[in-house]
Amino acid sequence: MRQLLSARPVALSALVASAALLAACGSMNAGKPMSMYSQTNLPPSIQVPAGNRVALETVGVGDITYECRDKANMPGQTEWVFVGPNAVLNDRMGKQVGKYYGPPATWEAMDGSKLTATQLAVAPSGATSLPYQLVKANPAMGSGAMTGVTYIQRVALTGGVAPASMPCTPMTKGQKATVKYQADYIFWKAA
Repeated sequence: MRQLLSARPVALSALVASAALLAACGSMNAGKPMSMYSQTNLPPSIQVPAGNRVALETVGVGDITYECRDKANMPGQTEWVFVGPNAVLNDRMGKQVGKYYGPPATWEAMDGSKLTATQLAVAPSGATSLPYQLVKANPAMGSGAMTGVTYIQRVALTGGVAPASMPCTPMTKGQKATVKYQADYIFWKAA
């Protein structure tokens, strides 16, 4: 019994020391989620030019809407056409920092600053996912997190392609379909 009582303070001391060490390690990155992003393995066409730095990493989770429409310059033929996104933008810790919606494609921070962009390049990312994308940001509207953004990359994609299970035919023209997707949106600013 005496040995059990004397071992208790030692165990308690070890527990307190471990907790203090973990707290110290956690405070080194307080407010700074670990960066998980690298351009190294991306197709060259969607890599951001030198002279820019990552300003914000987000994970977009939401839906893409498509509509069955006539193919351009191909009478009697139809196809699923991208209508627009509706997604929540979360930081790497899972906290909502903005939203992505359209048309036109608009990235909006929780502080109200927002921007649109011009597509520069796309590259295949997988048969069942949207393509990688690089866009050049237009000047931000409002002042805040989107101010000064130069480029946005869409990477780490899952889903979002037009529905293969629903046929788009002249009989279903005008029908809309919504599909789930997830993508990382990486915001860049001049270095």
